Amino acid sequence: MSQPGGTLSPDGHCRAFDAQAQGTTVGNGVGVVLLKRLEDAIADGDNIYTVIKGWAINNDGSLKVGYTAPSVDGQAEAIAEAIMLADVEPDTISYVEAHGTGTTLGDPIEIAALTKVFRSSTEKKGFCAIGSVKTNIGHLDAAAGVTGLIKTALALKNQQIPPSLNFEQPNPLIDFVNSPFYVNTKLTQWKQELSPRRAGVSSLGMGGTNAHVILEEAPTLASSSPSRPWQLLVISAKTESALETATDNLAQHLMQHPDVNLADVAYTLQVGRKEFNHRRILVCQDIQDAVNTVQNKASQRFFTHYQEPSERPLTFMFPGQGSQYVNMGKELYQTEPIFREHVDICCSILKPFLDLDLRSVIYPKESEKETAQEKLKQTSLAQPALFVIEYALAQLWMSWGISPSAMIGHSIGEYVAACLAGVMFLEDALTLVAIRGRLIQQLPSGSMLSIPLSEVEVKPLLNKNLSLAASNTPFSCVVSGTHAAIDALSERLIAKGIECRRLHTSHAFHSQMMEPILQAFIVEVKKVTLNSPQIPFISNLTGTWISAQEATDPNYWASHLRRAVRFADGMSVLLQEPNRILLEVGAGRTLCTFVKQQAGITQQPILSSLRHPKEEQADAAFLLNTLGRLWFFGVSVDWSSFYASERRYSTSSCYEVQILGMLL
Repeated sequence: MSQPGGTLSPDGHCRAFDAQAQGTTVGNGVGVVLLKRLEDAIADGDNIYTVIKGWAINNDGSLKVGYTAPSVDGQAEAIAEAIMLADVEPDTISYVEAHGTGTTLGDPIEIAALTKVFRSSTEKKGFCAIGSVKTNIGHLDAAAGVTGLIKTALALKNQQIPPSLNFEQPNPLIDFVNSPFYVNTKLTQWKQELSPRRAGVSSLGMGGTNAHVILEEAPTLASSSPSRPWQLLVISAKTESALETATDNLAQHLMQHPDVNLADVAYTLQVGRKEFNHRRILVCQDIQDAVNTVQNKASQRFFTHYQEPSERPLTFMFPGQGSQYVNMGKELYQTEPIFREHVDICCSILKPFLDLDLRSVIYPKESEKETAQEKLKQTSLAQPALFVIEYALAQLWMSWGISPSAMIGHSIGEYVAACLAGVMFLEDALTLVAIRGRLIQQLPSGSMLSIPLSEVEVKPLLNKNLSLAASNTPFSCVVSGTHAAIDALSERLIAKGIECRRLHTSHAFHSQMMEPILQAFIVEVKKVTLNSPQIPFISNLTGTWISAQEATDPNYWASHLRRAVRFADGMSVLLQEPNRILLEVGAGRTLCTFVKQQAGITQQPILSSLRHPKEEQADAAFLLNTLGRLWFFGVSVDWSSFYASERRYSTSSCYEVQILGMLL
């Protein structure tokens, strides 16, 4: 209830520092601020609103004449200590957010306390604006101080001083004319003087508590760096309806701020909040692209998923020969430093073995593209090229925190798995792959035939000129042999109405035609150091987990060259873990196709890293889509490493803009 000379306004208006001031209005509120060490906030690219330079708090209750009576000396001591700890001069402070309750007694004492401190070092007049957020929203009790802090931080961020409302004539007990202060009554651009913009914030308690902080504008940081050509936006929420609301809010924010840096928006969404179960991703190229896709929620580029918290083991799958194509991962080579670095390293190691720079074949000039396509069909170049791309992709994934708990390779792909598992050092693995390809290239050519039959159905068709090269799915095998033998088998099968497909390979891999080179290859394998695997991977020979004895036996790698690839058996072992995520790390989606035909596939995510050569999609967009889907399937992404070569900043949200608008 309002009483003359009391603290409560009779008409619901707070007139801080005004001659008609009769008190404030009472409300309830809550405020939250995030405090962080400045160096940490800068390093993390946080959106910094202000820097707290110094603060002080005291209680002069025992020295006052009454419980509610304010004290000039107590307030002045807190203000002076805060300024001293901030190591700034009072005349560099150009705004003070006062306690400002609009009482006839309190306002003059507050200005007297401020003037006492400022006058200790300067005689300048009218240089420091003063205001009170209580003229906007009243006194929010325990949240009053943090409200003033938030208002001042926003003012510093936006370089504008909001008006203190309801001020017409100064309280006759306040001599503003001869003081350092003036009441700011209109929205004012906060000009920078010789020093950074600085402000003080006071908060006082009836029992004698006096608190004051000195704020300074955030340091000017370097601009955001250039980023990837495509951005991954991630959204999560606790409920389906909350996810829709968050999506709509994002669209509205992007429409209202078309000049915002999209890479910073993506970064903020990725690191700015906890991850919840209802998830949504979008890969987009610019703001308008993002808005259009978000508004069209039926878009095939818009993925939504519900993910219960769980541990989901990840398996890398490395494809074999036949999946290669010219310019595989070219955009990643241009835009992803980690990928490019490892491609360059591998090609440098291979150069003396191949007598050429493999990059000229994988990424040829446009005028040499057809020639490169023919070269890439040669086993001596195809196998090293596949190793290089798969190894570089794996290193890129792992640099982002996407690491495998298990691996499986198909033929030459098992060498990548072995290298990543530590069985072979990179230089040794590349040496063996190059020698393996060269030895095969020297053999007579042969053919391979993909047949939609089970292994049991295929085996009776084999003879001394035909071998089972691979069991890829329970109902799909590959037979390898001489041209004449494969021609004859193909004719027999077609005559029975069985549609078989000739593979685009130069030799009859994993057949009896490989036997002439086995001893020579064993000699080469014996020259390198083989170690026990540090990451488990599936053996092509046995279709189950490779043992340390097998991995370190040169004869194993010779048999690996000759005997059938038991990919279907290996997948059967992997799928015993129902939560497993399967990621093809190589060109195209050959292994993904095999896995989808495997018995027992239900909820396991099956993803690929690079587009199929016939797909018209940017490599970077394709990879980010896969990264996003890994995220919404529960895989943790190391976003700091993802942005290791960029400088990103958190962006302001639409909620912060609304708060500022309310205070203005």
